[in-house]
Amino acid sequence: LEKYLTIVNVPLPDKDDLKTRLSTIISNENINPDLENFIIDSALGMTDMEADLAFRLAKEKVGLSSKDAARIIANEKEQIIKKSGILDYYQVNEELEKSVGGLNNLKTWLKQRNKAFERKAKNFGLKEPKGILLLGVPGCGKSLTAKCVATEWKQPLLRLDIGKVFQAEVGSSENNIRLAIATAEAVAPCVLWIDEIEKGLSVGGGEKDGGTNSRVFSTILTWMQEKTKPVFVVATANNISDLPPELLRKGRFDEIFFVDLPSKEERKNILKIHLDKNGQTNITDFDNLADKTKHFNGAEIEEVVKEAMFLSYIDNPENQQISIIHLEKAIEQIVPLAQTMKKKIDGLREWASTRARLASAEKNNEKFEVVESDSENLIIQTKREKEEDIF
Repeated sequence: LEKYLTIVNVPLPDKDDLKTRLSTIISNENINPDLENFIIDSALGMTDMEADLAFRLAKEKVGLSSKDAARIIANEKEQIIKKSGILDYYQVNEELEKSVGGLNNLKTWLKQRNKAFERKAKNFGLKEPKGILLLGVPGCGKSLTAKCVATEWKQPLLRLDIGKVFQAEVGSSENNIRLAIATAEAVAPCVLWIDEIEKGLSVGGGEKDGGTNSRVFSTILTWMQEKTKPVFVVATANNISDLPPELLRKGRFDEIFFVDLPSKEERKNILKIHLDKNGQTNITDFDNLADKTKHFNGAEIEEVVKEAMFLSYIDNPENQQISIIHLEKAIEQIVPLAQTMKKKIDGLREWASTRARLASAEKNNEKFEVVESDSENLIIQTKREKEEDIF
């Protein structure tokens, strides 16, 4: 019978189809054309039946002439993701400018690419961006930036959990990744966040798992190259030695950004952000604090502020504002991760100098101070640190 069959792929409804479906439900209501377009955009990625149910629900709750109708339809689209069981849906309220310190090159790039989703840009012929790879030192804001992209672009944020993809049954892992990709495309336009991509998908031989890992990775690579739906992939990685060359080439990602340790100006910015978040507005001079937090990453600076608030509360619970003394005490108690990762950071910087764009506006030229140690005082290293030194 195969010779007599024709395979027809029925696509999801486009804007014209959804407009036709909406017109049958609107009946005699007068809706602003811009609001109508916004409602249709919110329903993109749904099947005809799902869109019909979402439109009717919005009409019953608030009416289709209300701005809240689009939000209700978007919440229904969230249900599609939850039912898949492989992707996680993130409700993010982090703003790019108010939550991420420094990284001005990356922020500018993201704001410029946001223009590609405008109607005029599509008429002009601009293509939606495919994705970015954020590579760099742990704790410097890669994952936080991924969350902020969705808020900046007003798109849903999906996180691909590689652990949920792999199953014991033969063939189920490959089927799961195809289902996750289909779900992400159904919800498009959206942001797909793959955290620690080099840990979830190893690129070694398939002796231990029968090649399942390689096949899953191959499916992701092919989809990233050939995808036509506006799914913006944000991948983060710490270890470049585990990244295959085929992942790094142009076409899979629009750009590779290297996120280095924050410079002095960026440390000032990060300190101010975390102090403002905690309602601490009395400190205005950050020069000395920025010098004392040399080689600190963003996560460690956040921990400094938290520790300083504890110290301030213990000294005087009635005083709602911390002082510079508390911050300086907190700084002294933290040993930056960069001290134990010196060789790895140097290797990352050398690799990124010719293969990636700097996420920060200025290059961080702060050198690590080499401390001379006596031959008697041998430094004990973990197995991981020895491997990094060899690398």
